[in-house]
Amino acid sequence: MGHIQRDLVFIVLLGATVVSGVVALILFLVDGSDIFGFPDTKYGMVFDAGSSHTSLYVYKWPADKMNDTGIMSQALSCNAEGPGISHYANDPVNAGESLRSCMEKAMTLIPEDKHQETPTFLGATAGMRLLREKNSSQADRIFEEITKVLGQFPVNFQGAQILTGNDEGSFGWITINYILETLVKYTFAGEWIQPPMAKTVGALDLGGASAQISFLPLGPITDPSTKTTFRLYGHDYSVYAHSYLCYGQNQLQKRLLARLVQTRLYEVVRNPCYHGGYEETLSLADLYDTPCVQNSQPSTPVQSLRVEGTGNPEACHSVVYSLFNFSTCQGQEDCAFDGIYQPQKHGQFYVEARYPEQKQWLYSYCTNAMHILILLTNGYKFDNETWSSIHFSKQVAATDIGWTLGYMLNVTNMIPAEAPAFQRAESYNVWVAGVFFLALTIAMSIGSGIIYCFWSPD
Repeated sequence: MGHIQRDLVFIVLLGATVVSGVVALILFLVDGSDIFGFPDTKYGMVFDAGSSHTSLYVYKWPADKMNDTGIMSQALSCNAEGPGISHYANDPVNAGESLRSCMEKAMTLIPEDKHQETPTFLGATAGMRLLREKNSSQADRIFEEITKVLGQFPVNFQGAQILTGNDEGSFGWITINYILETLVKYTFAGEWIQPPMAKTVGALDLGGASAQISFLPLGPITDPSTKTTFRLYGHDYSVYAHSYLCYGQNQLQKRLLARLVQTRLYEVVRNPCYHGGYEETLSLADLYDTPCVQNSQPSTPVQSLRVEGTGNPEACHSVVYSLFNFSTCQGQEDCAFDGIYQPQKHGQFYVEARYPEQKQWLYSYCTNAMHILILLTNGYKFDNETWSSIHFSKQVAATDIGWTLGYMLNVTNMIPAEAPAFQRAESYNVWVAGVFFLALTIAMSIGSGIIYCFWSPD
């Protein structure tokens, strides 16, 4: 009799277990639906090899993209050791080695399985433009050493190149407008929209060797050499951009000193832009070691000169003003300076602000202030009414302002999008019911085994 009761209970529990398991299986499989999973993450790296320093930026974006262009965020910024790569003209090996520490830092950030597919670029700006003009073989040697070092890392290194000034300005325009969401914007309704083009802003950049201005004019651009066309997020943009080589802060300082050396009346060079009491010894070899001033080198056996500051703001403004050529524009409204075409501006403008932290640069502040004032007012023609439309910023939305983000966004147009993988999903109530029946199935299976093994018929 004991055997019969045990077997009967065991059969009932076993049958209930089977029924419960079948119900759980149906709930998990039949009522499920296919949904898009989270897209894969892509990474890209860009070195900004400027005239005074080099920085590495790492960006990431979802692989599915938006109208063929990535929705990007900055993941890392790293300042390379030492000066800009153009300063290694006589030591090209260390130009490459100076980038190694930043690359090692980036390798620890990017997942290892993403290394080989990560596109990596190096773009050099005005400092290397000047070096190429002065000595192209030295510029080539620097790039060879950079390629050698970056080629040692397991990334998709796509080469080092010198950007044109217009490209540098145009990519800067993309950067600031992307950050400010004037190119594409995510709404509260969960949709990506394109804001009106009239809301785009202009970009101003003052580097060590050049100055850039870029914006989207309301009318046509009549000088094709200043026009760059981009397709971003499914829309076309024709951007005005121009780069003024030799109008960066460091090169203008040299041009100013060269002008003072040419016009000096005494053995001592008196600089009205240096504060009173400041003195320095000026090496003529270093002063004229740039295409921006080498044509004005005087014929003198003297190797160096003493420079004294006089602290005269009016005279400082006058000599800095003389370094700009305003007469070639002949009063034309669509001309900035040096005879360069510039259509009518509109809207807000953002300037990449750089703040020298070393006290050794304090002597140059007056020159730089006059330089910026004349460039913005007499050059770019900002006045009392439009001055408030200029914004000085180093970062916006935790992202550095500069050309690298715009460059990477443009590059993503050439990287194929990847659709997110499908995943199986359940409604919450169905999932809870499925878990319940699964737990019940497991419990009854264990109970059936215990009854069969440990229920003594006696």
